[in-house]
Amino acid sequence: MTDQDAGLRLRGITKRFGTLVANDAIDLDIVPGEIHCLLGENGAGKSTLMNVLYGLLQPDEGEITIDGRPQVSRSPKEAIAAGIGMVHQHFMLVDVFTVAENLALGDHRRGLLNMRQARRTVASLSERYHLDVDPDARVEDLPVGVQQRVEILKALADDARYLIFDEPTAVLTPQEIDELIAVMRSLRDEGRAIVFITHKLREVRAIADKITVIRRGQVVGTALPSDPEAHLAELMVGRAVSLVVDKEPARPSEQPRLVLQGVSVASPSGLLAVHELDLEVAGGEIVCVAGVQGNGQTELAEALLGAAPVTAGTVHLDGRPLATGSTRDTIRAGVGFVPEDRKRDGFVGSFTVAENLVLNQADEKPYARGIALDLPTIRRNAEARVAEFDIRTQSVDTPVAALSGGNQQKVVLARELSRPLSVLVASQPTRGVDVGAIEFLHRRLVEERDRGTAVLIVSTELDEVVALADRVAVMYRGRIVGTVPPTTSREVLGLMMAGVPTDEALAAASATTRTEEDEALAASLASTPEEAR
Repeated sequence: MTDQDAGLRLRGITKRFGTLVANDAIDLDIVPGEIHCLLGENGAGKSTLMNVLYGLLQPDEGEITIDGRPQVSRSPKEAIAAGIGMVHQHFMLVDVFTVAENLALGDHRRGLLNMRQARRTVASLSERYHLDVDPDARVEDLPVGVQQRVEILKALADDARYLIFDEPTAVLTPQEIDELIAVMRSLRDEGRAIVFITHKLREVRAIADKITVIRRGQVVGTALPSDPEAHLAELMVGRAVSLVVDKEPARPSEQPRLVLQGVSVASPSGLLAVHELDLEVAGGEIVCVAGVQGNGQTELAEALLGAAPVTAGTVHLDGRPLATGSTRDTIRAGVGFVPEDRKRDGFVGSFTVAENLVLNQADEKPYARGIALDLPTIRRNAEARVAEFDIRTQSVDTPVAALSGGNQQKVVLARELSRPLSVLVASQPTRGVDVGAIEFLHRRLVEERDRGTAVLIVSTELDEVVALADRVAVMYRGRIVGTVPPTTSREVLGLMMAGVPTDEALAAASATTRTEEDEALAASLASTPEEAR
């Protein structure tokens, strides 16, 4: 075997789904002792390529070799046997089993589960890589950051030489991301090859040894971690984009427009997802709710639309009670809503662009005449919104399902902003959207704030929160831990996202990371009576 043969090589990998070419003749070299980042927008083909490598999908063309020998993985079992492991974005764990039981499930070659060996393996690997996982802990009782460590342990227990991390930071706090990066570096330093799939520029520059950029299923270039974020963004999108949200200081109204007092909200299972929450949003300001996914943010946003049951507390809009039990009444009261899952809740894919742009007003003037739709008016509205929001579509008669993710989100936002609003609730407003569309969507959200609308944004993207927010409300297990300015350091925000109260997070933050704004916030809290905090 020559040096050129060493490692994992992908040559001409092509994967099609009908007429869609998800991977188009991709070449990639994955070398031991290196962290190789695959950078690209959601839908660029990164995860498809790794699913081919892991045996979850079969390529239509191309070949894979390991140390010069052909490798064909018809299943994950065969990929694991070849030394390929994968840490999935959505954890592949049995929640009701313990950590050791989850590991034992993956090692049943003799038909029996060896629990004693599984416990020893967890303890040994935890100590070796500083992962701190209890073998007998039930997975459902573990924080998401620790659950991810269990996924890593599973891959290491199989002695994987090539480790794929698919969007691993999506559900982690900043501190947990730092811990993950340390683990990845440790694995690299002992000679393993790491593939890190992400769309987050900050993380790429922090961890990568090599960067390959994929756009629309093709490798469009390579980059260095020292390259500016603007250059990486341009490679991802294909044009120059601004990564800075340009906005003037907020001019909030004297009285809040949206007031939540003691609000509790039930999840679909009937359990409380939001607990006695208090929150205010003034007109002319953006309040961002930050936190790790799954801490009640989804239920809170849906309750404000009337789509989730409020079991206690009150919601007032412009001084009047908001009818949270009725979506129709909520919309007519002046609430705009951008759902976190646009494909499920934001539009009807088989309907045209024109039809989707009036979904929430189709039974009202000027779009309806009695029980009949006013089709010419609906078409004129669509043509105006398409131009105003730069929606890239062949026609207003095109089904929304045929548009890109960014243009689908523009349709949703255009519909919500096409009428006067008292409050706009936007949940994960740029999820699955390319960098270029994010730039546009952020600008429109700021413009809506400047019209005097109260804007409440729920986002798990900390960069987005810091860029857009005039105030940040951090949510943990259904409660607001604290409300802080967007200039608060990432370390403090990360501690709050893990449930640490604001004053304790400020005290715990290391002296080297505390900003002047942190010091000012700490001084302000110290001078504020406890009952008023």
